[in-house]
Amino acid sequence: MKRFLLIYNPLSGNAYFKNELDAAIRLFQRQQCLLIPARTESKEDTPRFVQLAEELKADGIIAAGGDGTLHEVINAMLEAETALPLGIIPCGTSNDFATFLKISRDIEQCVQIICQGHWQTIDVGLINNKYFINVACAGLLASVVHNTDTALKNTLGKVAYYLKTLETIPYFRSLPIEINADGMVIKDDILLFLVMNSGAAGGFPNLAPKARLDDGKLDLLIVTRCNVTEFMRLLINLATGNHTNHKNITYLQARNITITCDEMLESDLDGERGPYLPLTLSVIPNRVKVFMPL
Repeated sequence: MKRFLLIYNPLSGNAYFKNELDAAIRLFQRQQCLLIPARTESKEDTPRFVQLAEELKADGIIAAGGDGTLHEVINAMLEAETALPLGIIPCGTSNDFATFLKISRDIEQCVQIICQGHWQTIDVGLINNKYFINVACAGLLASVVHNTDTALKNTLGKVAYYLKTLETIPYFRSLPIEINADGMVIKDDILLFLVMNSGAAGGFPNLAPKARLDDGKLDLLIVTRCNVTEFMRLLINLATGNHTNHKNITYLQARNITITCDEMLESDLDGERGPYLPLTLSVIPNRVKVFMPL
């Protein structure tokens, strides 16, 4: 019988997963798999649970939550240098990485993917001394995640982010930022930049059309200064995936990226607060095993 350690965040999304836990256990047992639940109450719990998975000789670690939960689990796994594969049950407000993998919120489908045992080795991003699995960003949309009321997120889901973005736009200003991507230097007044491992971020599923999880590259998307009307039109282009040729968009791929700014600017890593600029980013190829749909 295979054994999986499940690390779940009881507060992710609308906190619905804890009500589905018994169903998840039943579904795994029907597949002749034993599920060992581990409930996170603080960020210190996750490294201990990863170590427990090693001690139990588990066949994999499962993260149930949103992109922030994945971020915590991935960092704990890489710091522990575990070779165990990662399973994903997306149940956060925004599940961009799972969306890119075409893993739905349907628990039965998630269980089937994990129990089939098909995994793929993927790249991860390194930023300063931390890892990210999906996106590192800063600027307009990056600040929205941390300034959106939790109750509103639980009620409206991703719509809460969009409403907060609309509220923030009139007050946000561009900043002079310098970016060096594999020797290509970009200096401009920038509203937002995203460094992506997958092609989905911020609820937008097609931001990086060339993104692959095993190509040894990061995808860089830069939005330069524009007025409110232009930015509103650009949001529509971003939502539909028709943005890469827009005059205020720079899109490229690189293995090593440095980003500096003369003003204080905090980054976001997979929906969690990240370090302030300057940032040094690179890709670590073929670093993590992830259970994938067949």
